[in-house]
Amino acid sequence: MQMPKCLNLTLAGVAASLVVGCATQSRPDLTSAQRMQRVRTTAYTHTEKGGPRNAIGNRLSGHHVMSAASDWSRFPLGTHFRIANTNEEYIIDDYGTALIGTDTIDLYKANRLAMKRWGVRHVDIAILEWGSEEESLKVLGPRRKHHCARRMIAGLEKKRGKTVAQASSTRRSL
Repeated sequence: MQMPKCLNLTLAGVAASLVVGCATQSRPDLTSAQRMQRVRTTAYTHTEKGGPRNAIGNRLSGHHVMSAASDWSRFPLGTHFRIANTNEEYIIDDYGTALIGTDTIDLYKANRLAMKRWGVRHVDIAILEWGSEEESLKVLGPRRKHHCARRMIAGLEKKRGKTVAQASSTRRSL
């Protein structure tokens, strides 16, 4: 039994759309679980006080996945995200004293002009991968003498329900 030509073309078009859609979809969709509405962002550059290195000692990145700073108790070290309307990808690898206690993310820009052009924006972001609170604590622990590091450590410990000292004494006893 032969199907009408217009039905054949319709089915072929639907099948082709599915194949093309699956083949070209390389990035995850922005699901409601990943999407965070209206995150406040600011911008910084390497000529500011912190210099050209991030909190873990590497050069700030302005390439494919760019550097960003946050309060690590809100967005931990290694959090990888995309800005929904620009598709720029960032990774949290830095922090700043003005960010502590806020939900603001500071985006690295390659120069002062780009930094000033960005200004302050509220944007939608998609979290592609959450960073590690444990890694954040490892980096912050030796910096405990600094007020901003202590505040982030306290925020991380509150989320975990125990202090770093309690966790390390538990590890030693094992």
